[in-house]
Amino acid sequence: MTDRTPGAVLFACNLNVIRSPMAAALLRAHSGGRIYTASAGVRSGRDDPFVAAVMQEIGLDLGGHVPHDFESLGDLNFDLIVSLTPEAHHKAVELTRAADVATEYWPTMDPTQEEGSRDRRIAAYRELRQQLSRRIAERFPRVSTFAG
Repeated sequence: MTDRTPGAVLFACNLNVIRSPMAAALLRAHSGGRIYTASAGVRSGRDDPFVAAVMQEIGLDLGGHVPHDFESLGDLNFDLIVSLTPEAHHKAVELTRAADVATEYWPTMDPTQEEGSRDRRIAAYRELRQQLSRRIAERFPRVSTFAG
């Protein structure tokens, strides 16, 4: 891990539906928009209503998110790609072999594996949100806009 705060970060997961869009929105809010963030998946999936619900709880709107894959990004104009699943990490490493883009792998839970009531399932999404929030706060210290 590096101390340098990247200017552009891509979060990647399998379907670009849950983990990577959550992480991108959280970093965008955490950095006050000073770090460009985007998300992609190995493949593009379908929206998940629990994601929008748990992000809305903290004032972040993901209603306009459209899942897309790596190929739809075109050039990888990012300083860092954070992979949230093994499959996404493999793809990120493969794509960055000839590019000057750092990669990190953050093993991240899959809330869709939680079974049971709606309350139990949404609690898993909240747990993921908290896990990503903690990791983002550790990795990306807040940047002051004031000199001194």
